[in-house]
Parts: sequence; structure tokens; C-alpha cells
Amino acid sequence: MNPLYNKFLSFVALFCLALSVSANTRLVQEVSIDQPKTASPVQSFEIPLTDNPKVEFKTTAGVIVIELFPDKAPITVQNFLSYVESGFYNNTIFHRVIPNLLIQGGAYTANLKLKTDKGFIHNEASNGLSNLRGTIAAARRSNDSESASSQFFFNVVDNPQFDFSSATIMSKRGYTVFGQVIQGQDIIDSMRLVATERKTLIGDYVPKSPLIITQARKLD
Repeated sequence: MNPLYNKFLSFVALFCLALSVSANTRLVQEVSIDQPKTASPVQSFEIPLTDNPKVEFKTTAGVIVIELFPDKAPITVQNFLSYVESGFYNNTIFHRVIPNLLIQGGAYTANLKLKTDKGFIHNEASNGLSNLRGTIAAARRSNDSESASSQFFFNVVDNPQFDFSSATIMSKRGYTVFGQVIQGQDIIDSMRLVATERKTLIGDYVPKSPLIITQARKLD
């Protein structure tokens, strides 16, 4: 066989092998580059979503968003939303700030006038939810478990002493947890640092500089 022809065949074989290697290398690189592009959308669908109602508080300290639990506290959530949607909480203050316990609001205007609420609702504290840091609960009189109305408080620490443990003992009937903070826990923590004082007819722990809820609204 002609030596030049043999060299030509060898060159062709080497050229085809080089193309094959180049194509395989390119294919692997493309797959590697494409993987992150397809991985991200798949991971996003793994994030659990809920249909629970959410409420945004715009305050002079920042924005707080809470998720409500109507399946656990239907009466309390409905009552709370009725105040939100009527504009009752707009331009009210957090009137009680106890740094290692709670932050309470839902009753007083910025000039410390008590607003008229719609009356008491049934206590749902036996719903299995605990007064943990970051939860929101219905405030009430300490000597009347059925006296919750418009007022609420954020637990700034774990407060198991507020949980339901007995229906027969008034002090053990608990405070109804009906939601949790999903945005703005840092805002709540900053509120814990404000200076407080005693005010006639309100009591201790009233912020010297008002912490105002400028708007409360249900998110779509």
C-alpha cells in the first residue's frame, strides 16, 4: 500500500478521534454549566408555602409581618382581623414594653387615649400552641380568662408560664397564641431597648418615646 496513503488514513483517524474527544469534553462542560440553572427552580418548589392570612404592621420602629393560625385559634384570628380591617390599630401604640417578657399593644392612641373595643371573646389557649419567642398572643385580664378583646402581645422570650395547663384553675387557663412573626423580629428586639416610665391609668413600662403602629393591614 502506498506509504503516503497510509499516512493520510492515520491523519484522518487522529483527526476524527480529536473531534470525538472535543465533542465529549464540550458535552460534559455544557451539562455541568446547565445543572445550576435547572437546580435552582427545583429547589424553590421545595420551600413550603401556606395559605394562612398575614398581617403587616408599619411602625415608627420598622415593619413587622405576622402569620396567623386560623386552624388553631379561629375565634381569636377572626377577632384580630376584624380590628385590622376596620383600621382600629392605625395610629395606636405599643403601651407596655417589658424587656425580658413581652411587648403589648392594641388599645391606646398616640396621645394615650384608650380606644373602645368590641367586647370579649372566648379563650382558645388550649389549642396546643405555646407562648414561645416570636409568637403573638391575645392579651387579657389576669383574673379573667374570657376577657381578651383588641389587645395583643409579642412574646420576646419563651414564656411557658403563659400556656394553658388547666381549665379549672384561673391562673392556668393560659393566653391564646394565634400567630407568629415571620418578618421584623429584629424590629421587635429593638423595641425592647426603649426607655419606659409609669403612666397614670396605664401602669408601668410605658415607652417614653411612643412606638406607634402607623398602619396595620392584611396582606393579599
